[in-house]
Amino acid sequence: MASLPPGADSDQLLVEENGSTRTLIMNRPKQLNALSSAMIMGLLRCFTAYEKDDKVKLLIMKGKGRAFCAGGDVSAVVRAINNDSWKYGADFFRNEFLLNYIIATYSKPQVSLLAGIVMGGGAGVSLHGRFRVVTENTVFAMPETALGLFPDIGASYFLSRLPGFYGEYVALAGARLDGAEMHACGLATHFVQLNRLPLLEESLKKVDTSNPFAVCGIIDQFSHQPSLKENSSLNRLEIINKCFSKRTVEEIISALEQETSNSAVEWVAATIQSLKKASPTSLKISLRSIREGRTQTVGECLRREYRMVCHVMRGDFSRDFFEGCRAILIDKDRNPKWMPPRLEQVHDEAVEQYFSRIDDPQWEDLNLPARRSHGRNIESKL
Repeated sequence: MASLPPGADSDQLLVEENGSTRTLIMNRPKQLNALSSAMIMGLLRCFTAYEKDDKVKLLIMKGKGRAFCAGGDVSAVVRAINNDSWKYGADFFRNEFLLNYIIATYSKPQVSLLAGIVMGGGAGVSLHGRFRVVTENTVFAMPETALGLFPDIGASYFLSRLPGFYGEYVALAGARLDGAEMHACGLATHFVQLNRLPLLEESLKKVDTSNPFAVCGIIDQFSHQPSLKENSSLNRLEIINKCFSKRTVEEIISALEQETSNSAVEWVAATIQSLKKASPTSLKISLRSIREGRTQTVGECLRREYRMVCHVMRGDFSRDFFEGCRAILIDKDRNPKWMPPRLEQVHDEAVEQYFSRIDDPQWEDLNLPARRSHGRNIESKL
């Protein structure tokens, strides 16, 4: 194990040096590698230092234990906001989104080895990178609408670029995708069997180039084309496009309720159930966020999402984020009481609020450095 850049919280983020390769290992296995503030700062320091260091050509990102990363440590954020101020949360998300932006515009290849769970903030430190390798045990989701939040970390950039209206479905329903589905829709670039991952990693550690085609060629040697399971949501793309293309959340649900396809009865029922369990406020701001993201750069998406997350934490219109964290992460009764409880009570003016600047003299918009790239292309294999 090599030493970390000075000041990084050494035990939560480990770094291995092998020639020109640096392997970053998220190391909170008991918490499924949930991103703490210390990990985010450590990653920011590493990415910033390695971009300037000519001796470093390639970054590998992985998680310790059975998860890649289950997301940002939002229960710690909620505790800090309750004890102190929403400003703590603003700092946490500002640093996290800056990290997402640097990864999305990074000049050297990053290979993320996505074994196990990849959710929320875990997607933010991987899916924006050049190469995303999934396996047969990968589970991806953006479950934020069930938490009273919305798919953040730049998800409105990559979800809005999925085939058809699949991104709206994944965002609103918090749908779980396996590795084959991630590969097919473009969230992942390669699929490698879990037992071959260590061999791939050994090969990558011998790399002495930043040429993405050369790196891709190495990963290609270990990868194969997985087939989708019969009940995959990607086999329901026709229904998804018909329903999730509707203008409002109410119309999406009503279209699903009118869906009569006999082959998809269970899938439709489960999707309606997921939408009805989610925070009505979260559903509405998430839908608008994905729609706006389609025509924006990754930087513009992150800037808008930062405004949104600050409004969520201030809780001026709805405190659903605090209630969702209580019900799902803290008390675990899984029975959140959303306020307002019904979609029709979340009017357009309230939704509009979430996209505006924060009315506070000390608050400022997310300030992102000028970079050469505007974000990655998401290439679907469908």
